[in-house]
Amino acid sequence: MKCQDCQTVDSKVIESRDVADGEAIRRRRECLKCGHRFTTYERIERPTLVVVKRDGTRELFSRDKLTSGLQHACEKTAVNSIQLESFVAGIEREFYARGEPEISSVDIGELVMQDLARLNEVAYVRFASVYRKFRDITGFERELSRIRRSKNSARVAATPKKRTTK
Repeated sequence: MKCQDCQTVDSKVIESRDVADGEAIRRRRECLKCGHRFTTYERIERPTLVVVKRDGTRELFSRDKLTSGLQHACEKTAVNSIQLESFVAGIEREFYARGEPEISSVDIGELVMQDLARLNEVAYVRFASVYRKFRDITGFERELSRIRRSKNSARVAATPKKRTTK
């Protein structure tokens, strides 16, 4: 791997660990020339997946584009880079598990929103504001109400029922 500081290709691996539920390996490296430390990721190369956008155009699926959008949504939240990497890997794994060569951008957005609400509510609302193209505060209010209803129904389902004695 090429060092970002001095462009030398000689580096050593300091630490390796599985990330994204075993879908990738994160490696901390150190340049043998200048001592700069950097991180690389290694993952299995998958078959090409095409995204069909709302206007009917097609483009190759970009993991980096998905990650970038989620990084913006997760800025200044408690979501760390390892959680985000795992989240993206789960979304990507779902796409490939479907076994279809094409996936719609609407399906991508819906799957991300479904899982992002559980990861971080603030990130969810930020992502939703872009994905659902909120034009005013009413859109935000509707989405927040939906989150509250979902949380309340989850709490009710998780609450143990009281037994009555006869």
